[in-house]
Amino acid sequence: MERLQKIIAEYGYTSRRKAEELIKHKRVLVNGKVITELGTKVNYNDVISIDGVIINKDVKHEYYILNKPRSVISAVSDDAGRITVVDLINTDARIYPVGRLDYDTTGLIILTNDGDFANTLMHPKFEIEKTYIAKLNKILTKEEIHKIKSGIKVDGREVDVKKFKVKNINKEKNTMIVEITIVEGRNHIIKKLFKELNMNVLKLSRIGYGFLDIKDLKSGEYRTLTIKEIKKLYNLAKK
Repeated sequence: MERLQKIIAEYGYTSRRKAEELIKHKRVLVNGKVITELGTKVNYNDVISIDGVIINKDVKHEYYILNKPRSVISAVSDDAGRITVVDLINTDARIYPVGRLDYDTTGLIILTNDGDFANTLMHPKFEIEKTYIAKLNKILTKEEIHKIKSGIKVDGREVDVKKFKVKNINKEKNTMIVEITIVEGRNHIIKKLFKELNMNVLKLSRIGYGFLDIKDLKSGEYRTLTIKEIKKLYNLAKK
């Protein structure tokens, strides 16, 4: 016996968190009975259906790394008809992004149909480092840089900055390019961090996720993760 949302994730339908939402909205049936209680335990032989479609238990897991372009949605679909990260990958598998990048943010994003893998990477307690390049509309002072490294509170919670490096200063245009590494994934967290210093992020790109980078991928390009990389990500998360 195992929790229903965990089995849905294992079968590659969606992440565990999204599976919980489906259960809450009465969209999941087990042996023809609607399940609404989170944590309900079921058997692997039970017939599980979502929106009237029985889940395929023999799904083959797929894992991708994509260099997301600007103006692309980090979602499976979009009501406004905009291009999503899923649209950029040639597969028939029901993949979805691990976490998200803003519409105007570029860079590294992982996609998969392995719910357990996605849940592991997104769980806050595993603290996987994420590295960004940000172009700022002002030049930071030494005092402001010290504040960033010491820890700035965003929405009442301190942001743990693991690394911070100045990459370029343009005094003529009064702009600065910095590299910053954090371990959390709150929405708009980098933009909000600099907003606390009355600064705007003009451009933002995620260039690193743990040991992964996108140096070999042009904007819009993707590749499959190797078995070695998948295992390494699991090990990195569970250290």
